[in-house]
Amino acid sequence: MSAHQHYNLLLVLLSYVISVLGSFTALQLAVHIPLARTPQQRMAAVLAAGAAMGVGAIWAMHFIAMLACDMGMPVRYDPLLTALSAVIGFAACSLGLFIASSGGFNWAKLAAAGICMGLGVTGMHYLGMAAVLMAAYTSYDMNLVATSMIIAIVASIVALWLAFNLRGRVQMVGSALVMGLAVCGMHYTGMAAFNVDENGGQVPTGVAGGVGGANLGATIFVVTLVLLVGALIIHYKRQQRRAAISI
Repeated sequence: MSAHQHYNLLLVLLSYVISVLGSFTALQLAVHIPLARTPQQRMAAVLAAGAAMGVGAIWAMHFIAMLACDMGMPVRYDPLLTALSAVIGFAACSLGLFIASSGGFNWAKLAAAGICMGLGVTGMHYLGMAAVLMAAYTSYDMNLVATSMIIAIVASIVALWLAFNLRGRVQMVGSALVMGLAVCGMHYTGMAAFNVDENGGQVPTGVAGGVGGANLGATIFVVTLVLLVGALIIHYKRQQRRAAISI
């Protein structure tokens, strides 16, 4: 990374908080996957948990952390690539959950699901990095890129195992805290692989249509926070209704 780059520590903290909340929400929602009685219910549970993990815990954390990094020059983000990176994060986590939850549990299937999910998360991250628009030449340290990919795969395998083996609330909180660290570790390793060199002020095409702004990171945090809390409230109300019906 360039010597000119430094981080907004508040946004770094918010990126971790949203990753933990997204991980906790995903673990709560994943409980319904093995309990689903129909293929439609199972798919709905997979997509809900995939959205919480892929978009809430991973993509939102990634974008807030990107905004936390001051590159030493004006930066905008390509809206199409940024949106596509969110779709990839959602699809990768949903696919991993779908594979891991199909049939009986075994380690080979968990590993395959974790690799699919980890590679997808890695693709999400570096596509999000490709969305950066600024007057600079960029390159990557491939050793750190490979390290970030390994972290993503290992974290995905752990996340999938936790999703189908944990039920206690306290256990899930602890697991979400650890998952938040793993997601952040992958992201900031990927950021360390990103090298920036000034190009003499040559502005890339598409900057005018790029997204950015001083408060964008805080805005994404608040919107994602509201959506995740709303998902948890709906989840708990459904649990209460099921408990009342079973009495």
